[in-house]
Amino acid sequence: MMRIFLFLATNVAIMVVISIVFNLLGLSGILDAQGVNLDLNALLVMSAVIGVTGSFISLAMSKWTAKQGMGVHVIDQPQNQTERWLVDTVAKQARLAGIGMPEVGIFQANEANAFATGMNKNNALVAVSTGLLQNMNADEVEAVLGHEMTHVSNGDMVTMALVQGVVNTFVYFFATVIGHFVDRVVFKTERGYGPAYYIVQMVAQIALGVLATMLVMWFSRYREFKADAGGAKLAGREKMIGALHALQRDHDAQDLPGQLAAFGINGNSMSLGRLFMSHPPLEERIAALQNSR
Repeated sequence: MMRIFLFLATNVAIMVVISIVFNLLGLSGILDAQGVNLDLNALLVMSAVIGVTGSFISLAMSKWTAKQGMGVHVIDQPQNQTERWLVDTVAKQARLAGIGMPEVGIFQANEANAFATGMNKNNALVAVSTGLLQNMNADEVEAVLGHEMTHVSNGDMVTMALVQGVVNTFVYFFATVIGHFVDRVVFKTERGYGPAYYIVQMVAQIALGVLATMLVMWFSRYREFKADAGGAKLAGREKMIGALHALQRDHDAQDLPGQLAAFGINGNSMSLGRLFMSHPPLEERIAALQNSR
């Protein structure tokens, strides 16, 4: 709750600062003089509601979406030695991390991967692929679980939702300002909204969204180093390094879809260039652990 409170307080503070800056620069007066007649304070509030609401709805549904979309089999009662070991290992790491026991699941995939999701660190889901269980030894799987449990204990799912909510807020805000300006000033629309508003706003949202994605992905990469370090503490540094080397051997590893990709152990690091990587290159992650003390 404190994390959410701080986020909301920060978001409100940023909105207040932007409002003050706009007033000091006279932006509202300039827009009014051009006939834009846009209430920037009201737009800021509306943008925050739109930006944050979608992000939190996605977070609230994340466990259900993961189970349905990935076909996760949740281990309610372990049916074999592997399932028992998974549950016991996660339980041990949960105790060490000081968090509630998450649900543990397995999903069908030939690729070595795992993810964590959930709105609350005391009510999360940690799942591993069948390919990971087949291609890694017990020490490496333990380290992967430690990596995912660190995501959970650090509250990374909530933090990423908050960061996404903030950037969504300002993407919508500035895209709307640009759309209004072009519609009123360039195309001289006097009443309502002309086609230019909708077209320009949509294009601006796409362009600003690309820039915002770079920021979110930078934070995601930073968070991955923290999760690797946490996995090393829970399972052992050599085990974590071994797990990352095992991922390097799995050259055909497939990304997880959508939101889950940010919380997986693996990522397609060169798919859209470094600025759009959700995960740092594996060699950088290995080097960071090797250089840590």
